[in-house]
Amino acid sequence: MQSHTLEMARVAAAARTGLGRFNLYAGIHKALRAFMADTLLTVGRTDPTDDAELARTLSQVDELLALCANHVAHENGFVHPALEARCPGTCAQVAQEHMGHLEHIQHLRDAARALPACAADEREAGLHALYLALALFMAENLQHMHTEETVHNAALWAAYTDAELVDVHNALVATIPPAEMMLVMRWMLPNLNAPERLGVLQEMRAGAPAPVFEAMLDATRGTLNAHNAMKLAHGLGLPPVPGLVAA
Repeated sequence: MQSHTLEMARVAAAARTGLGRFNLYAGIHKALRAFMADTLLTVGRTDPTDDAELARTLSQVDELLALCANHVAHENGFVHPALEARCPGTCAQVAQEHMGHLEHIQHLRDAARALPACAADEREAGLHALYLALALFMAENLQHMHTEETVHNAALWAAYTDAELVDVHNALVATIPPAEMMLVMRWMLPNLNAPERLGVLQEMRAGAPAPVFEAMLDATRGTLNAHNAMKLAHGLGLPPVPGLVAA
């Protein structure tokens, strides 16, 4: 209990330190946590005797794993060089974990892709094995993201101004293909809090072509409950969404 109390105190201190600072990790990590959790639950309830349902589940697993691999590449290519430039040695543990994540991703991909070819009487066991392996992958990633959001963020905030961190973020985002960005936003925007969500969409409205913003706005509305959809419309200065009444 004492160790948990100390850890909670450290987490609270880290959160206070970051108030008002630009956070490279917060949004994408909320997206990844939500995508992992939903995928794990989907695998757990999938009927191994239903070919169509199994195919949909395995497609989601594949999407998740691809996004996780891309996320590792983005952090390795942009965030870690920024950290090592001014805080040498900070990334050693997490860089090693990234290598382990890529190996784990490949094992999960192999297991998922082998399932459709399994004999009918072997699918249930294979699907449950995938469920257990995915749960471990998620657990490892939750610990990993915690380190990044506490240790790495503390180092970034000490070494960089917010303007410099925004430059790192923008350089990273500029390399993300549209399809990947749409997937990220599918899982990020519904799982941000209302001020965060509004900020992302305001930034997008200011910098993206109008059709892109409108498409993202429409997609986001479809993932929000009535209360949050109304908040978003109000914050963006748009008319209330037809048919939605705040809960």
